[in-house]
Amino acid sequence: MSKRLYVGNISFKATEEDVKNLFSQAGEVVSVRLIKDASTGRARGFGFVEMATDEGAEKAVTQLNGNTFMERNLVVNEAKPQQERRERSQFREKGGYGTRGGRR
Repeated sequence: MSKRLYVGNISFKATEEDVKNLFSQAGEVVSVRLIKDASTGRARGFGFVEMATDEGAEKAVTQLNGNTFMERNLVVNEAKPQQERRERSQFREKGGYGTRGGRR
């Protein structure tokens, strides 16, 4: 079963191919997705790597978390399920982080 990893603090110069080559050292890479800003198209410095096996994912976290890649220290850990992120965004929509004042 594949496992999805969060990768943070990626160099803005890095390509998906660069990241795939790096993570291939730990195991088979299924996919790489670097997140870009929707309005500018510029890299946001983080992304997701899907490893083919749990063992490969664990090895990638152990080997790559905190290591330097393109002059930046990577943050690598297991990605949180998308459902949790949706719940947080719903919390914000309901005013969970405060409002800008005024009345509802």
